[in-house]
Amino acid sequence: MVKQERALRTREALIKSAATVFDRDGFSVASLTAISSLAGVSNGALHFHFASKAALADAVEEAAAERLAHIVTVHEEEAANALQLLVNTSHELARRLTADVVLRAGFELSRDQVREGGPGLYQQWHRWVEGALKRAAGEGVLNQVKPEDAATSVVAATTGFEVLGPQDPEWLSHRTITRFWRLLLPRLADPSVLGDLVAAGSRPHVRP
Repeated sequence: MVKQERALRTREALIKSAATVFDRDGFSVASLTAISSLAGVSNGALHFHFASKAALADAVEEAAAERLAHIVTVHEEEAANALQLLVNTSHELARRLTADVVLRAGFELSRDQVREGGPGLYQQWHRWVEGALKRAAGEGVLNQVKPEDAATSVVAATTGFEVLGPQDPEWLSHRTITRFWRLLLPRLADPSVLGDLVAAGSRPHVRP
């Protein structure tokens, strides 16, 4: 049991270290030596857990996908409707992208053209956004727009913020996401609920 716990801690340390190096250097440049050194383990220990850099990248992306799955469920009980849920979740995603290197590296790996595979975080986010907008349409809070069309705009903007964020943190700030929703909500929301929607998120914003 002790050996299993130690192995699990080592694996988690390697995933976090790999995410840090991938985030800093990119997948192509990142070296396994740098990753093992940052994790405080030998190259042999790294290869015991991961056969290659590609396998380690897959593990980082899978861990990021688990984090994203948590993000899109954490506010389910707090929002009055699916449109507010979408707003709240986009704020949470931006906050976590700023604070969580594994999530950030997972998105970067998802768009890396050098490697193949991975769960596809962009596709995962797109599916959830479209599902939330379809729920909003079913609840009668979505204006005369198709959920699929609205999802395209929301995903394009929010993933664009993710791409720009590493160069300028303001793109992932609470203020930027709020301004985005103030601009878009009048187009998306049915007039009967527009006044009740909170572009800044319907829960207190906590800085990471």
